Amino acid sequence: MTCKRLEQLSSFIAMDVLERAQEMERAGESVIHLEIGEPDFNTPQAIINAAIEALVRGDTHYTHSLGAPQLREAICAHYEHTYGVSNIDPDQVIVTSGTSPAFLVAMGAILECGDEVILSNPHYPCHPNFVRFLEAVPVMIPVYEEDGFQYRPESIKAAITPRTGAILVNSPANPTGNLLDANRMAEIADTGKLILSDEIYHGLVYEGRARSALEFTRNCIVFNGFSKLFAMTGWRLGYMIVPKNLVRPVQKMVQNFFICANSVSQAAGCTALSDPSVAKDIAKMLEIYNERRKYMIGRLREMGFGITVEPTGAFYVFANARRFTNDSYSFAFEILEQAKVGITPGVDFGSNAEGYVRFTYANSLDNIREGLDRIERYIENR
Repeated sequence: MTCKRLEQLSSFIAMDVLERAQEMERAGESVIHLEIGEPDFNTPQAIINAAIEALVRGDTHYTHSLGAPQLREAICAHYEHTYGVSNIDPDQVIVTSGTSPAFLVAMGAILECGDEVILSNPHYPCHPNFVRFLEAVPVMIPVYEEDGFQYRPESIKAAITPRTGAILVNSPANPTGNLLDANRMAEIADTGKLILSDEIYHGLVYEGRARSALEFTRNCIVFNGFSKLFAMTGWRLGYMIVPKNLVRPVQKMVQNFFICANSVSQAAGCTALSDPSVAKDIAKMLEIYNERRKYMIGRLREMGFGITVEPTGAFYVFANARRFTNDSYSFAFEILEQAKVGITPGVDFGSNAEGYVRFTYANSLDNIREGLDRIERYIENR
């Protein structure tokens, strides 16, 4: 038997698609992967070298539970340089084994049973599951294609109750790839509620600028990491920046549940934030991502998918597929089985995402072109 709170967790459908695609590949079929949000680039060489050097030095022991001091200082410097946010104490930075554990311990520190967390709908699938696991209540605010899937601050204000524990913001967003407008961010910050700001796709922006919640309020917890921008998914290195009053509560949870993040990954993270050659590698990645983004948007529109506001961040296109289906789950698996292309159904991201599908351009342009060709041929003959 499992505990009751586990029964409330939904599966991560993108992973269901991936795992079925892998079964097909093991059976000898050729599948194009446009479903999983993982960089297809290798980790920059300077970061790899830093990890090797850390191993040779013997940096293979526990670090401070908050994270290695030099990495926390580098993160503070990064936020000051990138966003103009100063006066962050390195002790407010808590390094974690990826960003997901950061969400779990941060929410565990602030939420009582029955508290509410305001989330967008569509949303990253794991966000409401973190809330439900802690026996709190996700409150869904619909966001719409015509707004670029941005929050309407008036909708958030109308949803606030005495039980509201936090408002979760994700910009650039998964699944939509859209950025939250600075004026809307400021209005949300002005509600006075604690902001949980998922900034994992910061740096992956092709038009405009991603804004950190710390530019608008210190009543926030910022979540970020190295997986997406630095192509370090398997290194499992994330962090959060928390208000001073939450440092000790969160630290106690980290000490008990995780002890500390991986020491070698932390050494590599310092290099990721400081080495000029890494910045050059990232710039090249962004150039390639942007080329893929433009190509994918154009092709999907030609095929009849709806994209009212072009996504300008992350590496996703969230396309309206209602011309073809009102059942995104069946449609995605149909495309997988018949066209041999993995895509993610919109229903994975919430009820307001039904009728949409997510494509990722974290794959080579040749593979994207072949994948879209397969889908186009299949749709024409469907």
